[in-house]
Amino acid sequence: MGLVKKFQVTFDCAEPARVARFWCDVLGYVVPPPPEGFATWDDYDRSLPPERQGSAFACVDPTGVGPRLFFQRVPEGKVVKNRVHLCVRVGTGLVGEERLATLEAECTRLVALGAVRVRLLPADGDEESLIVMQDIEGNEFCLD
Repeated sequence: MGLVKKFQVTFDCAEPARVARFWCDVLGYVVPPPPEGFATWDDYDRSLPPERQGSAFACVDPTGVGPRLFFQRVPEGKVVKNRVHLCVRVGTGLVGEERLATLEAECTRLVALGAVRVRLLPADGDEESLIVMQDIEGNEFCLD
């Protein structure tokens, strides 16, 4: 049996701190403590050369179970559909109207945080329903 490895999910984005804080709110993640010797992340950021200030940010699962999410600034905007996306599992084990009500309630909460609802994919006999959404910079994710 192979060793399970920890991994990080990296997002390219325009505003790393803003996008990271959005995902903290979505997932219940937290911003890790700043590097040793710095009281805040702002202090650390100010210590960097100007071209690197604001260029990266991260958030972590406070329980240590989920992957670290890392956000890095890139000059280009999003152009095409993501090849990888997060599925936010809020309806696990639920079916039918109960599942739909749970997905809709979470969708409403996330829209208030700045997410965009794209479309509902209704249950089709093989798959349960899910809602396709976009984060605050247009990256697709699913509520399922």
